[in-house]
Amino acid sequence: MTRKKRRLYILLLCGLGLGSATALTLTAFQDNLVFFRSPSDIMREAPPPNRAFRLGGLVEAGSLERATNADGKPTANFRVTDGANVIRVSYAGVLPDLFREGQGVVTLGMMQPDGIFRAKEVLARHDETYMPPEVADALKRAGHWNPAQGAAPPPAEWNTAPRRGG
Repeated sequence: MTRKKRRLYILLLCGLGLGSATALTLTAFQDNLVFFRSPSDIMREAPPPNRAFRLGGLVEAGSLERATNADGKPTANFRVTDGANVIRVSYAGVLPDLFREGQGVVTLGMMQPDGIFRAKEVLARHDETYMPPEVADALKRAGHWNPAQGAAPPPAEWNTAPRRGG
């Protein structure tokens, strides 16, 4: 075996090792990636089953229902909207103190076969001027907010299309 061939084989083995390590790393990260989706994104393209993702939008006014399950754990059912579509959300646990109807929210969980999003975590906005960036982007895409015109309008002022999914 000549020196050139030996170098070529070593180079190919190093490339194969680097490619394998990269593939394994990306595969491991894929299980931990959590994508953000708005209600319109979900209606347009259904998320894969048993895949966690973040659902964001505004809590629809008048949709919050609080209860207690058989174990004494608080539960909440509410709807998240981006103005065009609505997704029903079910959450078992204590809601954040800043959680309010008509305010921005990001939830982490999975879509169930019955069409209800089961949230494992609920994140509320920080103050009256803050809106999660994902929620702001979803409102801009839906045409309900132009940042040049000031703060996002409350959901009650939106001219919404017929709702689906809620």
